[in-house]
Amino acid sequence: MQTEELFGHEKISRILFKIAPPVMLAQLIQALYNIVDSFFVGRYSETGLTALSIIYPIQLLMIAFGVGTGVGINTAMAYYLGIGRKKRADMIGGIGTPLAVIMWLIFAVVCFFIMPSYAAMSTKSDAVIHDVVSYGRIVCVFGIGLFAESVWTKILQSNGDMRTPMIAQIVGAVVNIILDPLLIFGVGFFPEMGIEGAAVATVAGQMAAALIVMKKGFRRPPDIRIFPWGAARIYKLGIPNILMQSAYTFYILGLNIILSGFSDQAVTALGLYYKWQTFFFIPLGALQTCIVPVISFNYARKKITRCRKTLSTTLVYGVALMLIGTLCFEVIPGPMLSVFSSDPEVIRIGTYGFHLIGVSFIPMVTSLTFPVFFQAIGYAVKSSVLTLVRTVVLFVPLGFAFSRISLECFWLTFPVTEILTSVLGFVFYKSFIKKNVDLITEQNI
Repeated sequence: MQTEELFGHEKISRILFKIAPPVMLAQLIQALYNIVDSFFVGRYSETGLTALSIIYPIQLLMIAFGVGTGVGINTAMAYYLGIGRKKRADMIGGIGTPLAVIMWLIFAVVCFFIMPSYAAMSTKSDAVIHDVVSYGRIVCVFGIGLFAESVWTKILQSNGDMRTPMIAQIVGAVVNIILDPLLIFGVGFFPEMGIEGAAVATVAGQMAAALIVMKKGFRRPPDIRIFPWGAARIYKLGIPNILMQSAYTFYILGLNIILSGFSDQAVTALGLYYKWQTFFFIPLGALQTCIVPVISFNYARKKITRCRKTLSTTLVYGVALMLIGTLCFEVIPGPMLSVFSSDPEVIRIGTYGFHLIGVSFIPMVTSLTFPVFFQAIGYAVKSSVLTLVRTVVLFVPLGFAFSRISLECFWLTFPVTEILTSVLGFVFYKSFIKKNVDLITEQNI
């Protein structure tokens, strides 16, 4: 089915059922490999599990720049395809690979040198610091696969190809899952590398995924004179996503530092939440990925009613699916934590925290989807404001304030933040509807 027919005329629910499942499957495999990664590291050492929680914000920052740049490319390409300028769309795609290489080089150099100081911010344990440095340097210095795969995947998705990225992520995850126990524990002729083995398995999986999407996703870079304009266009559209993901990095780092004032077990419990969050957020994340090109395409055609329908359908499906996560966090938090850790203190802290965090899943649907909607229609400021309010203005200050009362009160940070962000999102959306009321009325007649 052509992009025009799919994005412009097909029923929204059918579009989502057509393109979301492959993304969900790919993200499911990704989540499983994250869970398996932590499972094997947790079985090898408790210090390694804490180290993964500490290094997680750095990995999120790498993903933020890789995926955010890819989203900028995706949105720009979908726009140009929407107005029939395929050559211009391919030029935008061609700028992606050089940007991926530049991002990789910056992260490789900077992270190599700052890793020891970064680790010392979140723990005083020499063993944990050693594990953070060992794991972190490998995933940063050899992270070219992450950036390349992120860019090439978004190029394919802008053309409606969700199948190839799905295959790539599945293969990458399988490679990681297979190598994890072999390299962590040293099976057969493989050396016992501990947490360094987990890092090697991670970058190997990223490389495998990148190689698969390279064939269809790579576009020849355009004339060097096009780069300043093209890069500016990409980052104008991608910065909201980069800010959103980067803000996650800094708020998780901030929360880690707050919790380190209580114990390493509290930091570990928060890290285990984010491992499980990755799993339960698969449906919502897939829906958000899929609606960006649909909304961008239709907004370029001034089909505001269709953009609204895409958003409302996504919110309904998102809430229905996130109820599953809420149920699990309320009913079985202990067994979920026990998958990774046998430390009774981690399980005690995490169980209490999971109960309160689970309440936040429903308002989180709107707090996370509104920034994506505004990003897709080019309202970068509103998208960025929502993200910054959620992660900078609310999360860390509220976390600090609640932590001054008690560790138990700290977990109230999550539902309070999501509710307040959702309220602001609704205010912005109402303003958007009011501004476009004439177009909406005309299209509904």
